[in-house]
Parts: sequence; structure tokens; C-alpha cells
Amino acid sequence: MRRPSDTRPVTVIAPGHGRRAILRTAMRATLGVLLGLATVGLAACGDEGSSGTKAPASVSGAGCAPVAGDKLVVLTDDKQLQTADNIIAAINTKAADPALVAALDKVSDALTTEKLIQLNKAVVVDRKTSKVVAEDFAKTENLTTGIEKGKGGAIKVGAADFAESATLGALYEIVLDAAGYDASVQTIGKREVYYGQLTKGDLQVVPEYAGTLTEFINGQVNGKDATTLASGDVDKTVTALKDIGGKAGLTFGKASKAADQNAFAVTTAFADKNGVKTLSDFATKCSGKDTVLGGPAECPQRPFCQPGLEKTYSIQFGKFVSLDAGGPQSLDALKKGTATIALVFSSDGSLG
Repeated sequence: MRRPSDTRPVTVIAPGHGRRAILRTAMRATLGVLLGLATVGLAACGDEGSSGTKAPASVSGAGCAPVAGDKLVVLTDDKQLQTADNIIAAINTKAADPALVAALDKVSDALTTEKLIQLNKAVVVDRKTSKVVAEDFAKTENLTTGIEKGKGGAIKVGAADFAESATLGALYEIVLDAAGYDASVQTIGKREVYYGQLTKGDLQVVPEYAGTLTEFINGQVNGKDATTLASGDVDKTVTALKDIGGKAGLTFGKASKAADQNAFAVTTAFADKNGVKTLSDFATKCSGKDTVLGGPAECPQRPFCQPGLEKTYSIQFGKFVSLDAGGPQSLDALKKGTATIALVFSSDGSLG
């Protein structure tokens, strides 16, 4: 087991919500184009000023005005608008001996979205390091108990440059050390960079997201117009990932129950007042002119954002307000009552 006093190099970057949001939105934006849902153009605008608000020409239904509140809740995506972005270990096949895969699966078995939110809160909100947070979680969840020893040797874990990936990388390091490997974490950055290093074997393991990685490899192999392989069904998505990823020299562990994907949140005060738990509930009760959608500037064009809500759930919005991509502006707009519903990320630490 790795001890707190160990001095092996572990690079941890824990940026704020903004940088993480930009990265995750870029990935989702790429996936959204690949999915090929019908993109809805901007409606004719009403009054539009420096606030970035946009109002459609005509909307039927009364809708639901925002309700301010300190706590937020994600509405269940019951029609699976978003793809299944469950966390999964991507492994260079040459390094994927059974003991290594089994050790990584211990992390997947322990994680849920609720626990991932708490891990992210500890880093981003409480300002602890990913290393400390991972060590505390591993101890609480007994991650190293019963781990069998593998063949050993150096294992380099790659992580993207946002806090969640750094924490997952640190968890991978802990279980791999317990399995007899000499593991270290290296923060790489963009998928376009670390994917090549993983397939070449310069990196052996990377914490990944099932749907996003499936479509990334799909685009690499079959081109940007390839038929979509990822969906809201995690089992089907992972099956597709293992098939296409296997041909690229990758092996995968278990998909965790924890997922980090686009989601839409309201305040708990709003949810209680209007009796909504799912996006279908929201569509039934809150489609109309008083409803304000908050999201990044590109939301009205992105098929996973406003067009997806309109097409999949038949929700009409009276106004769109341009905010950041799931970051502090979006969270504040909900809490202050200037947005009825807004784009967030399902594992955001602010939801904890």
C-alpha cells in the first residue's frame, strides 16, 4: 500500500469549476455533433441585451418561474437524452494482467455518483488535495483489502487536467500499489494527447468516461460522420467501447455506477414547490413562457442542451440566459432565482 510519506511523483491539478467545465463541455460538444440529433436554430429574439438573454418569438404554456434556494438537485434524465458517461478504467492491453484489472475494479465497485460528488466537493469546495481525498476514501471503503498481488513493475497512470480525474488517478495509484505495482500518476491534459500515449504504452492506465471515449475512438477510427455507438444505456455503450477499443489495443475494467455527464438542475425549493423529480415531470408541469433555461452560450445550438430538451422532452422555454458551462455562474443563477433550470455536471461537488 502506498504510505502518506511516500515520495513517488504524483501530479495533482485541482482547478476551479470553470476550467473543468470548459474541458467537459468541449468533450460533450464533440459527442453532440457525432450523435447527429436535429439541431434547432435560434428562434427570433425578443429583447436581448448584455445579459445574454434570448426570448423565442412565441411559446405556449404558462411555464414555471425560477425559485431561489441554497440547495440544488439534478432532475433524472428518464428518457436518456445524455449518453452513459460512467467512469471506467482504460488500460493498455499489454499491461492488463488479471491482478491489475481486478485492482482497478475495486475502485469502480466502490464508486457511485453520490460518492463522486463528495470526492469532488472535498477537492474543489473544501480545498483538500486529490491525494489526501483519495487516501481518506480508500481507507473508508477498504479498497486495499483482499487485493491480490500482480506481476509488479512500473505502471504510469495518466490523468486529465481537472480535479475529478486527478482524484480518480490517485485512487488507481493506491490500489495498484497494494497489488504490488510501482504506480505513479502523471497529469497529461487533453484526450487527444493522452489517448495516443495510452495506445502506444507510454501510459498504462487512464480513468475514462464510457460514452465520451466510445465516440472519441469511433471518430478516430471511422471518421466524424460515423454511426453513433454510445447511448444512454451503459451496458450497450460499454459493449461498443470494448469492441472498438479492443481493436485499438485497449482493455477496460468494470464500468462504475458513478457517472459524470451533462445534467439539468433546479433548486430543491423549486422541485418541492412544483413536484418535479424527472425531466419528464418538468416537461409536463413547466413547459412555457415563465421558464428560464440557463446554460453556456452554445446551448441553443447543442443537441445535448436546449435542442435536446425540446426534441426529447417537448419542453418550451420562455427565455434562455447565457451563462458559463456548468460553472459558478450557472449555479448562482439557480440559487439566486434568475434561472429556472440550468446545465450542470452530474458529479459537481457543489451538488453535495
